[in-house]
Amino acid sequence: MKAAGFTLEDRGIVQVSMNLTNYEKTPIFRVFETVKREAARYGVAILESEIVGLVPSAALTGAAEFYLQIEGFNADQVLENKLRRRSASWKWELELMS
Repeated sequence: MKAAGFTLEDRGIVQVSMNLTNYEKTPIFRVFETVKREAARYGVAILESEIVGLVPSAALTGAAEFYLQIEGFNADQVLENKLRRRSASWKWELELMS
């Protein structure tokens, strides 16, 4: 992970920018909570967050699990995951029929 802080004087805020290279080792929610705690130490709140570029769905699922505290949640409950697996299964079955 690489991170840096920048003062955005025109907006009167500070931005923390980082590249998370291994979401399994350093989950998004852990980074967010760490930045939030450090900001709170200085009397500052987080205004917003942003994702630039692509992100693995498992990284977002991990953040959802942490923040929503859904009992018994698993990735199979995410519609796109279920459709992706079903689509792969159908494709495999069609190849067998050919």
